[in-house]
Amino acid sequence: MAGKFDGWTIVFDLDGTLVDTAPDLLGALNHVLSGAGLEPVTLDTIAGMIGHGARAMITMGMAAQGVTAEPARMDALFDQFLAYYEANIAVGSRPFSHAVEALDDLTAQGALLAVCTNKRQSSSDRLLTTLHLADKFAAIVGADSVPERKPHGDHILLTVDRAGGDRSRAIMVGDSRTDERAARNAGLPFIFVPFGYETETAEQIAADRTVSDYSDLVSVLLGLLS
Repeated sequence: MAGKFDGWTIVFDLDGTLVDTAPDLLGALNHVLSGAGLEPVTLDTIAGMIGHGARAMITMGMAAQGVTAEPARMDALFDQFLAYYEANIAVGSRPFSHAVEALDDLTAQGALLAVCTNKRQSSSDRLLTTLHLADKFAAIVGADSVPERKPHGDHILLTVDRAGGDRSRAIMVGDSRTDERAARNAGLPFIFVPFGYETETAEQIAADRTVSDYSDLVSVLLGLLS
């Protein structure tokens, strides 16, 4: 019996979309700031930078205290951040509510699942493996595994390719303007999840659909395809 999503690839962003990674990203950032003699920052300070990479978060955390870093110092801080983060990658990070059930439901109904993230490949693999999620995806494609990362559309399209999917039958799910722009650049529909780290509202993002809880994802996808 054919599944409702046979032939479709559903591509997910990672940070702020599938997994609430903010606690451990913030922990790594504050570890680096403390080592640099600076004060810790709150999530509100760097929320808009999550998904833009560690350097952006470090820059924002320092800028909030009126400090800038020369390139050589930034390189050192970046290395410290990655070392600490990868050693503590799933201390507080957890999948969003009902995400695992939604993934399993989609797979049971024939969908291919993939992750397209601006996180580094090693960090993405480590996080999803530690959380016992990696095996649910046909492809996990980090920013350093492609020539151009999101918002370039090819990042998503190459993810679909690596999952063994069909570019003309794919949908992107994400929590940010970067994800929305990448989906548009790839010519794909975009579903916005507003519980991530984007500072813009669902109305401002103007997604094809919005899903406020993963328990609604399957029905929203079916509505989009009908």
